[in-house]
Formats: sequence, structure tokens, C-alpha cells
Amino acid sequence: MTKVADTARGVLQGENADELKHYYYQMLLLRRFEERTSEMYVKAKIGGYCHLNLGEEATIVGLMAALKPEDYIFTNYREHGYILARGVPPGSIMAELFGKEGGVAHGRGGSMHLFDAEKHFMGGYAIVGGQVPLATGAAYALKYQGKPGVVVAQMGDATTNIGAFYESLNLAKLWQLPVLFFVVNNGYGMGTSVAMGSSEPDLWKKGASFRIHGEQIDGTDVLVVRDAVRRLRERAEKEGEPAILDLISFRFRGHSVIDADRYRDPEFVRKGRETNDPLRNFAALLHEHEIIDDAWLKATAERVDKEVQEAIDFANASPEPQYEDLFAFMYATQVPNTPGPEDALRAVKINRGEA
Repeated sequence: MTKVADTARGVLQGENADELKHYYYQMLLLRRFEERTSEMYVKAKIGGYCHLNLGEEATIVGLMAALKPEDYIFTNYREHGYILARGVPPGSIMAELFGKEGGVAHGRGGSMHLFDAEKHFMGGYAIVGGQVPLATGAAYALKYQGKPGVVVAQMGDATTNIGAFYESLNLAKLWQLPVLFFVVNNGYGMGTSVAMGSSEPDLWKKGASFRIHGEQIDGTDVLVVRDAVRRLRERAEKEGEPAILDLISFRFRGHSVIDADRYRDPEFVRKGRETNDPLRNFAALLHEHEIIDDAWLKATAERVDKEVQEAIDFANASPEPQYEDLFAFMYATQVPNTPGPEDALRAVKINRGEA
């Protein structure tokens, strides 16, 4: 096990300028999408729970830059940015948050259950740790079928205290599965600090008893994240070696949109946003190497603002799911005695007291 020093910051030799600019664009798109998502939640356009990726843009973009189309990803409920960076159109995602038919899951999933099989994005999971055994099973399926690719099990820091996490580690190493346990460590599991919730606060060490390699890196540097994932991904695919990647990040807001974040000192949050802002830091780096200028930053901001507004407009215009489709998508394939449209309408009438 190793704690990897941050080596990418400030070192851009051999990097493609267009790729670097695209990373910034993606991070800004995630930032603006989540900021407008918070706004839409306050306006009651979005219901239920809603967890934002604000401050975690470099973690997300770095991961997705390292993955290949044949790879799979399972996430927790804080997944808006991951599916956006995976290439799903912003409008389809926002429509899903609105619960509309035009959403990526036809309005059935909402904020915590985004899903796109074509992009190998296998859903967000509201149960803490619920995605980890499934991701491990998917990695077993890849190996069993002799297919290329790896599986990423994304999770928050508190998930590493769940029993299913350790069961998955055991099987992943025992069967030499191509899976990467991607721990977004923002220091708090809801309102409890890592140190208060885990007897081993160095989360990258938690695979030691299973002989699983672990690393801790700077999750606020998109290049550090990309390079680490690329290296561990290749190792997992070629050698069947799972790994734990502990990414130190900074969550700008509380656990969810409705979390007042009173458990963190306001000065700590202010300083964290100032020093750990991946957008500001990456823009400064690109400026320093004369890859971008103020005019490009302004044009990119205008482009992103337009795209996010178009996503909101698409979501607003998208139709509501129809009552007769209440039982649609219950099964992946048609099975006998599946309730149909008439059954759905009957259920609606019973619920309304009309039957």
C-alpha cells in the first residue's frame, strides 16, 4: 500500500492543450449544472432528496477521462456529475431530476437513481453501500465472460464502514476481479467526520487484511485523478488486481440540498472553498502555461450557461409520465401476468377512491 504524492499539479509537459481545455469545460458544466439544480430544487421543480457534486468536479472528470467505453460504473446517490461526465445529455438528466418522461430513466429514478445502460452507467443507489456488491458482481461477470473492461464502484467515505464493503473486498481479491473501489473522501459521512466514524481514518489502508492495493491522492486535481485511475485501471484489467483509491476532496455544501451544514465551522468551509476549488486552481494552472486566456474563460462560461439553461428548458417542456405506464419498465424483458395499462389505470382509480 502507498500514499501517492501529488505529481501532476503544475506539470503539463506532453499534455494535449485541447484535452486540458475540455477538462475545464466539463468541470464548469458540472458546477453550473449543480448550481442550477439547487435553484430548481428550491423552486420545487425537483422532489425528494437531492445530493450535489459541488466541489468534486475534478474527482469526477478525472475518473471519466481515464475510463473507456467498455468500462462500467456503479455510483451512490451523489451521481449527477458522473453521468453528465459520462456523456449523457444534460437535458435528459435534468428532465429525470424533474421526474419527466424525457428523463434518462423516464422519470422513474429521479435524483438518486440515474441510469443509462448504453453508457454503462449502472445507476445511483440510495442504500449506503448497496452499489458495492453489485459492482463486484459485474466485475465477476466481465471476467467470467472474458469481456474487456473494468468496473468502478464509486462511494463516499462512510460506505467503507459498511459490512458489504468488506465482503466485496474479500471476493474481489479472492477471485482477482477487475474492479476499482473509488472512495470520494470529503471528510464527512453526512454530518460525522471520518475520524469519528472510522477506527482507521486512512481509508486507503482498509484493504490491507485482504491484500488489496490502496492509494490516497488529491481528489481536487483532475490530472492527478486521471493518471491514478488510468494506472490502476490498466492493472485491474491486465492482472485482475482490484484496488482502493482514496480521493481527498472538499464538499462545498452540506450532505444534501436541505442540509444546513451546521456541523462544519463556517470559517473552515470558507477556506476550503477558497483553497480547494478545482475550477479556480485548474484555471490558474492553464493560465500560467498560456493555454487559456480571459476571453476563452468568458466564452466558455457563456457556452456552459447556455447549455444548462437549455437543459432546464428541455426538462420543463418534457411531458409527465402517463398513468397507464405506471407498471412499465418493471422487468427487463416481458414476463407472464405483467400488469398492463388497464391495471395501471385501475390502480390509480383505487388510490383516488374512485373505484
